Amino acid sequence: MDACNNVEREVDKVLSKFTTINEHAETMLSDLINHIESLERDLETVPLEHNVTPEQVQVLKQAMTKIRDTVIKLATDHRDLHGTVSRVGKAIDRNFIADFASTSREDVFCGSEKSHLLNQVICQHFYRQGMLDIADELAAEAGIKTDEGRKEPFTELNFILDCLKQRNLEPALEWAKKHREALLAQNSSLEFKLHRLHFIRLVQQGLCKQTEAILYARQNLTQFVGRHEKDVQSLMGTLLYLPHGIQSSPYSHLLDPTLWLEIHDVFTKEACMLLGLSVDSPLSVCINAGCTALPALLNIKQVMQQRQVTGIWSGKDELPIEIDLGKQGRYHSVFACPILRQQSTESNPPMKLVCGHVISRDALNKLTSANKNQFVSRLKCPYCPVEQNPEDARLIYF
Repeated sequence: MDACNNVEREVDKVLSKFTTINEHAETMLSDLINHIESLERDLETVPLEHNVTPEQVQVLKQAMTKIRDTVIKLATDHRDLHGTVSRVGKAIDRNFIADFASTSREDVFCGSEKSHLLNQVICQHFYRQGMLDIADELAAEAGIKTDEGRKEPFTELNFILDCLKQRNLEPALEWAKKHREALLAQNSSLEFKLHRLHFIRLVQQGLCKQTEAILYARQNLTQFVGRHEKDVQSLMGTLLYLPHGIQSSPYSHLLDPTLWLEIHDVFTKEACMLLGLSVDSPLSVCINAGCTALPALLNIKQVMQQRQVTGIWSGKDELPIEIDLGKQGRYHSVFACPILRQQSTESNPPMKLVCGHVISRDALNKLTSANKNQFVSRLKCPYCPVEQNPEDARLIYF
C-alpha cells in the first residue's frame, strides 16, 4: 500500500503540473492570437499605396519576438512536464519489484502433463465466460478434447445471464421450471424471485395491467405461499396502490434496481451449484488470490534476503507467513491442525478422536506424551472434557 501511495503522489504531481501548464498555455495563446488579430485589423485599414513607417516595422518586430518567446516558453514547459512524467516511471521501478520469480517455484508447471492441465483450466475459464471461439481455438491448438456436452451448459447459462442483464426473464424462468425439483432440493428461492420480478414489472405499469397482474399471481405465485408467505402478501399489497402508483407507496422498495443485480447473482450461484461448479472460475480465484498474496510474499522474501535466512522458506509444504485473502477467499485443500496450527501432510495426517474432534497426529502424540503415566495412557480432548484412549483415534481423509 505504501508503494502505491508513493507512486500515486508522483501521478498527482503530473496531473497538477499538466493542469497548470495547460491553463497557462491557453492564456498565452489567447493573448497572442488577440494581439495578432489586432495587428491584422490595423493593417487592413492602411491603404495599399502606403509605405510602412519605421514605427510600424518596430511593432511587427515586437510581435514576431513575442511569438518566438511564447513558443520557447511552451517548449520549455513541455520538457518540464516530460521530466515529471518520467519520475512516475522511476517511482514505479523504485517501489515495485518486477522480478516475481523469487516467490514462485519453477517445477509447478513443468512437464507436459501439468501444462496440459493448465491449458484445460484456461479453456474451461473461457467456456465459463462465454468466449466459445477463443476456447475452441485454444482446445484445438493445445490438443484438448472437448465434447459438446461440456460446452452446452456454459452456453446456456451465459445466454440466460445476458438476457437477465437486458431484463428479459423468460429464458431464466424456463430454466428454473425445467430444474424445479433440483432447485427445491437445495432449498432455492430462484424461481420465486424471478416470478416476483415479473409481477413487479406488471404492477409498475399501472391500472392497465391490473387484471394481467392478478391472473399472473394466481397462476405462478400461489405455489410459493407456503415458503414465502410474507413476500407474497407484500406483492398483493401493491395492488391497492395501483391508482396512484406504487412509487410513493409503502412497497416502493420493490422497485429497487438492486433486485435485478441480485437475481443475476442468485441465478449464477444456484445454476453453478446445480451443475456442481464453483460460483467463480477456478482460474480467476487463483489469480485474485495470487494478486492479493504477492505483495506480502515479496516483502517477506526481501526481509529474508536482508537477514540471510532464506532457508526458512522451503517452498514445499507451506508459506512462511499467513496470507489473509478475505472472507471470500478462505479455502483449505488440506486439514489444518487447530492445536499446532500446521497443515496436515502424509506423515502427519488428521486424526479423529472418540468425541468427534479432529487434530493432527503430531498433536495427538504430544498430548499423549504429556498425559502418560505408568499404568495406562489416557488422553483428554483439548476441546471437551472427554477422556479417551489415544489408540481409539482414527485416521480420516479430506
